[in-house]
Amino acid sequence: MDIAATIVRLLDARTPEASICPSDVARALADDETAWRALMPRVRDEASDLARDGRIVITRGERQLEPDDLGRGPIRLRRGRAFPAR
Repeated sequence: MDIAATIVRLLDARTPEASICPSDVARALADDETAWRALMPRVRDEASDLARDGRIVITRGERQLEPDDLGRGPIRLRRGRAFPAR
């Protein structure tokens, strides 16, 4: 299970300005609700790693979040300046 690759794949399948929810990633990796919900902390951790590398940006509303300070609450994942080119 490669969470980071799934994040990149899902973002790559959308328009450059689109975003995804971390639950989209978890659901792509596990069909069962209990299983995908259990993946959510790992998805957020992987998203933080990708954001530190500049490959994605993590937002809440219109505000960009620091990868080490996501806090609680809903977030969105978007392409960053270093997002892999097709």
